[in-house]
Amino acid sequence: MAIGIPGTLTWCGHAAFRLVTDEGSVIYIDPWLTGNPACPDSLRSPDRCDVILITHGHGDHVGDTVAIAKRLNATVVAMVEVASWLTTKGLQNIVGMNKGGTVEVAGIAVTMVHAYHSSSIHDGERTLYGGEAAGFIVRLPGGFTLYHAGDTNVFGDMRLIRELYSPSLALLPIGGHYTMSPQEAALAVRLLGADHIVPMHHGTFPLLTGSPAELAQLLAPLDNVQIHAMRPGETLR
Repeated sequence: MAIGIPGTLTWCGHAAFRLVTDEGSVIYIDPWLTGNPACPDSLRSPDRCDVILITHGHGDHVGDTVAIAKRLNATVVAMVEVASWLTTKGLQNIVGMNKGGTVEVAGIAVTMVHAYHSSSIHDGERTLYGGEAAGFIVRLPGGFTLYHAGDTNVFGDMRLIRELYSPSLALLPIGGHYTMSPQEAALAVRLLGADHIVPMHHGTFPLLTGSPAELAQLLAPLDNVQIHAMRPGETLR
């Protein structure tokens, strides 16, 4: 499917994505791979990763970060509390940041933006404070901008994300129960003004009942919006 990305975007299932820029940088967002029932076997063990972006501390988003970063020497970008915890796991190339901040890594600019969700870290028998949940604005060389919302419900300040960053592509959770449903996601699309939408965080478990078809039906009056109902393992180019 053509979308104008200067590179490729592959959905690994749930909220996990692999972004490869035309310049060759490989970025993973929320790389829950080995324990992810939706992730194809061919994507479970990356052979290259330059950057990992983590939206919040839950295990289905931190996922394989520690193993991947150690094996492939990737730089990890995360909320400061999650970043601090990762240092206790032996990682060194870590960028801790907070909402409103922007960092440049591997030729891309990454801005951490707001999300409404909880964030905690399960570390053995302990449950640790993970700071707040977040989303990411990712600006690629040439100016293409995508928005990974992380886990969130809809919130009015998505208008500010539109005003500040004008994302062309939005990756939005639609499963419901833990995140937005299609009904909330449809409002999020209107607030964000993005032309291209990739639904995520749906279908992984029985509780996540929202579907791309429901979202598409709710957005049918908007002629300029294209819903990319990706299957795990599928790539946008």
